[in-house]
Amino acid sequence: MPVHHDEAFLAQAIAAGAGEQPADLVIKDVAMFSVVDGTTTRTDIAVVGDRIVGTHGEYDGKEQIDGSGLTAVPGFIDTHLHVESSLVTPFEFDRCVLPHGVTTAICDPHEIANVLGAEGIRYFLDSSLETVMDLRVNLSSCVPATAFETAGACLEIKDLLPFRGHAKVIGLAEFMNFPGVLARDPKVLAKLAAFQDGHIDGHAPLLVGMGLNGYLAAGIRTDHEATNAEEALEKLAKGMTILMREGSVSKDLEALAPILTPDVSAFVALCTDDRNPLDIAEEGHLDSMIRRLIAKGIRPLDAYRAASWSAANAFGLKDKGVIAPGKRADIALLSDFEDCRVAKVICGGVIAGDEAFSCRTVVSPVGLDSVKVAAVSAEKFDIPARNSEADVIGVVPGKIITEHLKRTLPVTGGKTLADLDQDVLKVAVVERHKGTGNIGLGFVNGFGMKRGAIASSVGHDSHNICVVGANEAAMAHAVNRVIGMKGGFAVADETGVMADLALPLAGLMSLEPFETVKEHLEELRAAAKSLGCTLAEPFLQVAFLPLPVIPHLKITDFGVFDVNKFELIDQGS
Repeated sequence: MPVHHDEAFLAQAIAAGAGEQPADLVIKDVAMFSVVDGTTTRTDIAVVGDRIVGTHGEYDGKEQIDGSGLTAVPGFIDTHLHVESSLVTPFEFDRCVLPHGVTTAICDPHEIANVLGAEGIRYFLDSSLETVMDLRVNLSSCVPATAFETAGACLEIKDLLPFRGHAKVIGLAEFMNFPGVLARDPKVLAKLAAFQDGHIDGHAPLLVGMGLNGYLAAGIRTDHEATNAEEALEKLAKGMTILMREGSVSKDLEALAPILTPDVSAFVALCTDDRNPLDIAEEGHLDSMIRRLIAKGIRPLDAYRAASWSAANAFGLKDKGVIAPGKRADIALLSDFEDCRVAKVICGGVIAGDEAFSCRTVVSPVGLDSVKVAAVSAEKFDIPARNSEADVIGVVPGKIITEHLKRTLPVTGGKTLADLDQDVLKVAVVERHKGTGNIGLGFVNGFGMKRGAIASSVGHDSHNICVVGANEAAMAHAVNRVIGMKGGFAVADETGVMADLALPLAGLMSLEPFETVKEHLEELRAAAKSLGCTLAEPFLQVAFLPLPVIPHLKITDFGVFDVNKFELIDQGS
């Protein structure tokens, strides 16, 4: 629970900091790393309540941790993520990610907001008051992301303003509709105007030049969508803080690592955006990014600074980012500094562990009946023949940006077929919110599957059911299992379902522990691989095929969408 910083607390903090009375908690004889100048000092760190009250000295504490052999660094801040993409509730996310040193996560509940609207945001805010981790919220700015898909909700400025003063709200989340900004759409301007005195998060893939200037003139100051160094450097030059991203699908660390130099590390932060429990278990979270950056030759000072101080500064979190008296006691204790191995975590003065997690009041799940669509037949995935080349979505492994390909595909009986020799499969989006009956149909390249299908009710941003398959029967089996589970992932072949994971909370999140979700993901990944899938993360790759704000070609329940032209493609001829 939050600590009240009243006069009594301040008197206790001052006395303990001055060494006149014991602190609540003392980390004894630890190597404390400074993200200010890169020095390491052997010292005690004293904590009262949720606040650091003493460093560079010796202290007594009611509770003590032996820090010998450990290095203390500021707790890590994930500057942009969607908890929903971890596929677990905020409480399981807390338990999964906090042990990796992530003491603050700035989330955009955009996914659940697209399904449930204000109810979804309220669920996250209620949860944020109970997690051990400091879970902060940026209010979802683009629900729905575009008018070219069917979402479960629509949030205008009047729906967001009631949440503006919440203790855990920072500002306005990623403003994806950059065409709407540049076109001065009145609804867009209303949202931007309401948050001019707060933080507005950016989202502007490949936007450069004069267009970028116009976008920034709206008061937007961060971006996690830079995918190459040249783009990132222009955005840095124009005053943006670059949020270097390494998620389960979008992997930009390799391309952006060269920009993390001593001169600019105060203006670069780290984020994961979308990362699932299987990847967290295998690789880690922000700790993985830090160790990889250091292994690539980045100064530890710059890597750890980006993970803490730079992030805190960019988002106005004045009580975070450095281990110093008066700052919040968010501390990661490392057994290996260069390789960023986290041994113990202090979050808000609390030792992260089973006892702390057991003290939380868990908020009841919402949106348990959000999949409102009847079972589909295989014939629903037939695509009529057309006279021209087919527009094909080209998946780029490790990117959510896709290519716009043209392919000549086989035609039989008046129908256009998938072509496994060209690695062209069918892709469909089945609307699941309002019973419209919409099914958008198209083709995709890059999955490598030779048979079967994979389906998901996680489909950014509107989260309809997206399915990729080599044949129509398998596609129907996979989609129908997702419908039957009230949301989730499914892998099927023409005979039936091979593996699945139920995600009944808004069709996005499991009600199971993250360890159970990890096991299901392993089974799903193995099943997809047995179908010939060559993608390392097929389910999140499927989830981004319907994202019509990321270039270049996507698909919604309305059909195939040209993001560059920001219009649906006429497939009638």
